[in-house]
Order: sequence, then C-alpha cells, then structure tokens
Amino acid sequence: MSVIVNRVRRGAYFDSVALMRIAARVKAIPGVIEAGLMIGTPSNRELLADAGVLGPEGAAAGPGDLIIAVKAQTAAAADAALAEVALAIAASQRVTTDTGIAWQPRTLRTAHAALPGATLALISVPGDFAAAEAHKALARGLNAMIFSDNVALADEIALKREARAQGLLVMGPDCGTAIIAGVPLGFANSVPRGDIGIVGASGTGIQEVSCLIARAGRGISHALGTGGRDLKAEVGGITTLMAIDLLDADAATRYIVIVSKPPADDVARVVLDRVSRSSKRFTVCFLGARGLAVPANACAVATLEAAAADALGQPVAAAPPALGPPRNGGRFVRGLFAGGTLCAEAQIVALGLGREVVVASNVPVPGARALDAAGAAAHRLIDLGDDVYTRGRAHPMIEPAVRDAPVAEALAEPDVGVVLIDIVLGTGGHMDPAGHLAAKLGGRPANGPHIVAAVTGTAGDAQDLAGQIATLERAGVIVAPSNAAAARLAFASVAR
Repeated sequence: MSVIVNRVRRGAYFDSVALMRIAARVKAIPGVIEAGLMIGTPSNRELLADAGVLGPEGAAAGPGDLIIAVKAQTAAAADAALAEVALAIAASQRVTTDTGIAWQPRTLRTAHAALPGATLALISVPGDFAAAEAHKALARGLNAMIFSDNVALADEIALKREARAQGLLVMGPDCGTAIIAGVPLGFANSVPRGDIGIVGASGTGIQEVSCLIARAGRGISHALGTGGRDLKAEVGGITTLMAIDLLDADAATRYIVIVSKPPADDVARVVLDRVSRSSKRFTVCFLGARGLAVPANACAVATLEAAAADALGQPVAAAPPALGPPRNGGRFVRGLFAGGTLCAEAQIVALGLGREVVVASNVPVPGARALDAAGAAAHRLIDLGDDVYTRGRAHPMIEPAVRDAPVAEALAEPDVGVVLIDIVLGTGGHMDPAGHLAAKLGGRPANGPHIVAAVTGTAGDAQDLAGQIATLERAGVIVAPSNAAAARLAFASVAR
C-alpha cells in the first residue's frame, strides 16, 4: 500500500529548474515512487493530480504556495524524501558572496539592493508571476531575461514595448539561453569570447551554433535570446530588432548570426531591412523558411551547421564516413531529441536529400507531416522537450530518463534502422547525459538498429565533452561532429 504525503510552503515560490532538479533527486531515494515540487497554480495542481501525487493539503494550495508532493512505498520513505527536499531547498537558496556571507534574497528588490551594480534580472518563476517580476525589473532600470514560459502573449507585448521605450532589453518569455559578455545564462555552454554575435529565438539553436564556433577555435561576443514568439506578427520582432541594434553598435562584434524558425512575412521584411542598413555581415538561419531573399550583406542558410560555418568563413565540414545498412534491415529513422531546434534541423536535413522522403514530427517544419497524419511508412523525429512529454516531469536536458522509454521502444521496432539522438551539455543540464544513455543501452542485441548521436557542447563545459563522446562510443554509439552531420549519416544509412 503506497503513501501520499503533501507539504505546502505558504507564500513561497522557487526557480522551476531548481525544483525539477530536487524532484529528480528525491525520486532516486529508495522506496520513493513519484515526487513533484511545483508552485500551486491550477495547471500545476492538475499535473500533480495526473501524476497521482496530489493530496488534500496540496489541492488547497494557492498560486503563491509551493507544493511538495511525494508518493512512497512506506511512511519512512516518504519522511526521508521530505527531509531531502528540506535540505535541497535550503541549499538552493544559499549564495556565497565575495565576503563569504550566505545571502538569501526573497524579492527582486532586496536582490537589487544587495547588487546595485546589476544590469540584468534573470526571471525563472511560474508564468503566472513572471510578467509582474519583469515589470519590477524594468522599473528598476534592469534588462530582463525571462526564462519562464506560459506567459500571456499580451503580457509579452506590453513588456517589450515598455522596455523599448526605456532602452532596455526583454529576452523572452521562454528564453532558455543567452551568453552575455562570456557569462552563460540558462541552458548555455562555456564559449570563449570572440567577435561573432548571435541573435536567437531558439535556445538549442544558439547552443549548437555557439558550440560549433567554439570548437573551431573562435568565440562569441554575446548571444542574445529573444523568446520563441518574438518574430510573430503580434510581437513584431521587438527584441530581435533591439538585439541587432545592440550588436551592430558593439565594437567587439564583427559578424552577426540570426537563428529562428520562420518569422511572419511582415516581420521578416522589417528584420531584413534592418540587416540591410548595417555595415556588418550577417548570416540568417530561419529554419524551414523557403525562398528567403536577403540583402547583399547577408547570407541565408538552411541549417545551424551551415550558420556556424558561414560565420566562420569556412565550408561545411565534410560528411563523416558512411555507415553500412542497418543490421536489422530497418528502413526508417527514429529521432529522439531533447532540443526542439535540433529536431527541426534534422527534419530539414532529411527533406533536403533530394529524394522522396516522408518525415513526421510532433513539431513539423514546412514539408514534414504531423505524427498522426504520416502513416506507418515515415521517418519520425520527435521533440521530447515538447509539453506532451514533459507534463509533470523535468525537461530531458535536465532529466535524461524522459528519453528512456522512447529509446527502448525504438530499439524494439523492427522497421527502425537508426535511432538518432542529441546530447546537449552546458549549464542547467544533466551532469552525465551520455552515461545515463549508455547505461540504458547495455545488453541490447548486436543485430539491432544503428544508434547515431551528436553532442552539443564545448571542452569548457562541466560535463566534459571528450568524456561524454568517449562514453557514447564505448556504448556502441556512432558520434557525429554536429547535429546536422548526425542526421545526414542516419538518413544515408537507410537510403534505398
């Protein structure tokens, strides 16, 4: 008989990534069946209920409260889980200053008072609170990076217009990645300083481009995230245009790369007009866009790999050695991605092969099909970071176990000839994603599908890029030098 225990901390909210990490730690405790730490918004209470861990105390929580929910085999295991949560929360709040004093700010106001020289606030609270915190940041003259998602579009528009009037930048909402003066924020990588700037509406897109540039021996001046909706017609590209202005005026930035999914037509014209008025060179990568006409000082490319190569002034790297046909005779590729933009890039590679290819995805690019409309004879490329897969669970970049069941299913499918995987390193991510995957691949049959992967990361990342690659290769994974190269390798293997 299992035990469900809820505890509620009134008037408290915490960084969502920190809460996901704590929940993952708690679930590893022997005897713990499930655990969730969430702010008590209606949608979060629904998630906890669906996960079977919501009790009466948690159900009565409000949107300003933290719900700690545990389902365990015994009361003792539940008590151990709650004790671990208390320790982890206390540790997550401690910041050691230069004087060695433990500082635990509870509001943006007190944090800014302690760091009056700060120029940017990173906001990672539930979406219900994010807009209010961003308005507070702007009122204090702070630029804002809004990591939070589920912020109303009307709030995003209002925030960005307010910031533009004040000469401040709002990155986000749902801005997962930025690198400011060499400092990685959100999900980002250790990249050396350099003269290439990036403006990106895509977190893993920024990561892939910046890492490929770093691995070629160059560096980044700044990488400015915009949030995924910035180039919609309603928002009008406010942050994208301001970011271009900032990088254009930055003497340390020689070259600028823009990465996004296709913008609204009117917004694209405005952005490209702004590009045309710069004296600097640009690479424009609107993933999935077709027939894009760019000004003379810009080059349009189709993939993240090509964007990095163009910014470096180099050709795209030669294709890795071809694989033989899959040992099981499988005809299709199953892509299982942590990065949504990496999933999109793989679709573009597949559709650009110059032959009849049916590609399906839960996040289809132009030319691909929706999963439920593709039929059986299709390559399936899945973004496991999409809400349907992370409902009540951490993102796969934080918790690689999200990919365990889909990997096992793909390996068992007789028609799957190649399993295509991305491994994303950097701040905010799991410390050993390759080790986790390798452990799940042990004992698989020798005549199974090929497993092809690419690792987005740099030598400076805490996860150890070379060690991650070596771990994958020891597990029999074929590691390509980029996400696009991995996709080319995978689809060439199943070509008929």
